[in-house]
Order: sequence, then structure tokens, then C-alpha cells
Amino acid sequence: MKVLKFGGTSVGSADKIKNVAKIINDDEEKIVVLSAMSGTTNKLEEIATLFLNGKKEEAVVQIELLKKNYYQVVKELFKSDEYQIKGQELIKQHFDNLLSFTKDVFTRYEERAVLAQGELLSTALLQFYLEEQKIKSTIIPALNFMRIDKSLEPDEYYIRENLKRELAQYPNIKLFITQGYICRNAFGEIDNLKRGGSDFTASLIGAELGADEIQIWTDIDGFHNNDPRFVEKTFPIHELSFDEAAELAYFGAKILHPSSVLPAKNKNIPVRLKNTMQPDAPGTLITENEVEEEGEIKAVAAKDGITAVKIKSGRMLLAYGFLRRVFEVFERYKTPIDMITTSEIAVSVTIDNPQYLPEIKKELESYASVEIDRNQSIICVVGNLIAEGKGIALKVINALEDIPLRMISYGGSKHNISVLINAEDKIKALNELNNKLFKFD
Repeated sequence: MKVLKFGGTSVGSADKIKNVAKIINDDEEKIVVLSAMSGTTNKLEEIATLFLNGKKEEAVVQIELLKKNYYQVVKELFKSDEYQIKGQELIKQHFDNLLSFTKDVFTRYEERAVLAQGELLSTALLQFYLEEQKIKSTIIPALNFMRIDKSLEPDEYYIRENLKRELAQYPNIKLFITQGYICRNAFGEIDNLKRGGSDFTASLIGAELGADEIQIWTDIDGFHNNDPRFVEKTFPIHELSFDEAAELAYFGAKILHPSSVLPAKNKNIPVRLKNTMQPDAPGTLITENEVEEEGEIKAVAAKDGITAVKIKSGRMLLAYGFLRRVFEVFERYKTPIDMITTSEIAVSVTIDNPQYLPEIKKELESYASVEIDRNQSIICVVGNLIAEGKGIALKVINALEDIPLRMISYGGSKHNISVLINAEDKIKALNELNNKLFKFD
């Protein structure tokens, strides 16, 4: 069995839904995981925010606009009167559900239920289209098997047992459709795996079923050596190791959700990144294998929205326990650290979630001076054992000789050299690295 995930841009219109149906219509056993149609989750977040702020009339206006868009999708997707009617009834049902939230006090639980509507709609539309085309398939609802525990981590035993139970109901079906992103929490409430979580859903399903392969289908032909949004000349990478892919995903490569690598790596299940617009293109294959020669630079990625925190104290000199005290502050506020550098009297760290920064700063200032630098970006250079290759770090630093470097992280990972720069220098840095680190035919 294979698990295929299609992102929002891959199901972003009636024509694209038809294209997905064409890709998945073969005799192989597979589970297809869908995101919401592109733009839907953003619009649902806007609607939920309006509800939370008590702006019900404005929320109703946005609901009606989104509903109109979906009626147009139905009109373009289905040929027969029967499925035109089914599609219209589906849209009415879901948007009547959204309008029902105007009647009561809106809570965070209702917010997550609102956000779930996008995936419920996209999977139902695809299933109706497959039925109209006489393609045998069925939906297995993610809310019946996908769950997170009280620590907000996937409940693997629950997922595995309930997923197998769902599949066992349909012994003669080879094609299954399910929702990405959405799940239930430990209390049985509708919840989600956070933005980009459809990749995570696909990886969890593939891992728990021991799939032959997990495929992530987007609108680009695999990982590129650099960000094509900011760099003109890039190329797809044919193979990456799990470790390399994890570094790229974590440090900003948008094609793959950072959490989605680990379940596949733990079960040694290959992950293949494919392009829905060019389904015959090879894409990128991610496996446990370390490919190519040692010290080869594979790709560059950038992570935005970074804040640097410098903690300086004369008491740090030769004082054991200082770093522990620093890290405990961030731990208490559940704020992960991306990079860290130290000197005799100071430690600098970076975070990508500044939600609790005022509280963190106040605690740290009880025993140190604290400097905050916002609007930073991490540039990550990834490859096969590049931290152990001769002269690799020098090449990276030389390529950035005209760009001020706030921090450098080297040696923490065999596959990663990272630097912190001002966000305004990011595009220049990506292009300088592209021109000086890669060879183009």
C-alpha cells in the first residue's frame, strides 16, 4: 500500500481535483490524504477570528462569499444533474453548519471545528467526483482514527488500531480517501495537527500501516537546491537522506512539514515528493541512505520570523548550572530554541515563537542583562556530512562575506551549517550562496 498526500494547491480548483482523480486512478492499493482547497483554511481562520471577536455580521459576510466560491467549484466539477445536486447539498450542509455558530458564544473548541470544514469539503468533493466517474473508492474519516494525546503528540496506538479497524470494513476497496490536518484530542474534541499538518497525517498513516511509500504531491517537482520564490536559477534534488530532509524542512523549506519526516524515518519508509502538474517527473526521493560523496552541499533553506535573545552575565564565567537555568526558562514557557552560541559571559539563542517573550525576558533579567533582536532569518546550508567535510564552512562564510552575520552554528549537526542574519539580507544571502556553492550546466 502507498499513502499519497495532495496539498491545497493540488486540489485548488475543479480542474485540479479532476487531475488528482486521474493520478490516483490505477489498480494499486492506496490511501489518499487531502488538504483543504488552497485559500480555504486562511479564510476559515479569518471567519473564526471574527467570531471570537464578536463580529458575527462580518463573519456571515465572509461565510457567504466562501460558499459562493464552492458552489462555483461544484458547477465546474460535476457533469450530471445528480451530482450537481449532491454537490450543492454538500455545500449547503457545511455552510449552514458554519452559520450555526452565530447563535451561541464562540469558543476555542468551535474555532477548531470551523477550521476542520476545509478538509471535510475537499475529501467529500473528490469522493463524489470519483463516484460520478465510476471509480471505486470510499472515505475513511480522519476523525475516526487520528488522535493526539494530552501532550498534543500523536497517539500512535490509537491511530494504528482504529485505522486498521476502519480499513477492515472495506475488504474489497483499494482506494481510500481521508482528511489531512484534522484529528481529535484526548478529550474527543475536534482538533488539528497545526498548519501544514496534512504531511504529518500522511506520514503517521504510512508509518502505522508499514506502507511501501509515502508520496507528498505539491505544485513543485520536489525539494530544490534553493528557494525558487527568491532565486531564479534552481534545480530539483533527486535524492536526500531523512536527516537532510528533516534539516531542510525544519529550517524553512515549505514543501515538507518538519514533523512529517520522523514517523517515516522511524519505520524506514521512503518518502517521495511529486509534482501534480508534472506527474511523470521523478521528484525527490527521501530514504535512510546517505547519498553522494561526503561533504557535498545539497541545498539552502531560510527560516523567517526569528528572534535572537542574548543573555549576558558576569556571573556566567566558570559558573556551572547557568545554562541550565537559562534553558529552564524557555522550557517553562514551551518555547523551543533553534540556534545557540556561547561565550564566557554570554549565551545567544534564537526562537521562532515570541508569544511568551515578555515573560521570558522578565525572568532572565533577574540574573542577567537581556538583548532582543527581532526580524532575523536563519539561513541553513544542508548536505551529506558537510560539517565534517574539509573547507565546507569556509566556502559558506566566504559566500556571505558581504552580509553581516549575527550568529553561526556549526558542528551541532553533521548535515547543517546555519547562520543568523537580518531578515532584510535574506534574499541577497540566498542568491549569493546559490551563485557560489552550486554548479549549473
